[in-house]
Amino acid sequence: MLKVLTDILYALDDGDLSVLALLDLSAAFDTVDHDILLTRLNVSFGISGGALDWLQSYLTSRLECVRRGSAWSTHKTVRFGVPQGSVLGPRLFILYTAGLIDLIKGFGLNPHLYADDTQIQGSCRPGSANQLQFTLSACLDKVSDWMRLNRL
Repeated sequence: MLKVLTDILYALDDGDLSVLALLDLSAAFDTVDHDILLTRLNVSFGISGGALDWLQSYLTSRLECVRRGSAWSTHKTVRFGVPQGSVLGPRLFILYTAGLIDLIKGFGLNPHLYADDTQIQGSCRPGSANQLQFTLSACLDKVSDWMRLNRL
């Protein structure tokens, strides 16, 4: 948040307007598709061999159940999501969503991602406010498409 605040303050100091879109992904960690994540780790980040096998085992061999009082539900395989409360959970989510950075930058806007929080910031001269609004709107449409394609 400090970086985005700095960007906004610099823009305002220069007499520019600044816009900030805050995206809150509800239950985002629970929606990560294991197949997409493992493919992305291999193709985009070069993780392969034993490391990729270990991550696949870490993600895909988990079971969950519900307990109410002394009653337990049957165990079900967890098909989506990264383990919450773990050191790896937020890092895997960041790697899963890393493609958003280039998408947002492609619109000339500034992405700020931290775990499941995404912020999109842009600035312009006062006379270009309509263009900035159009650009942000187009960017948000593409981000929405990307999120849908990646099951977020």
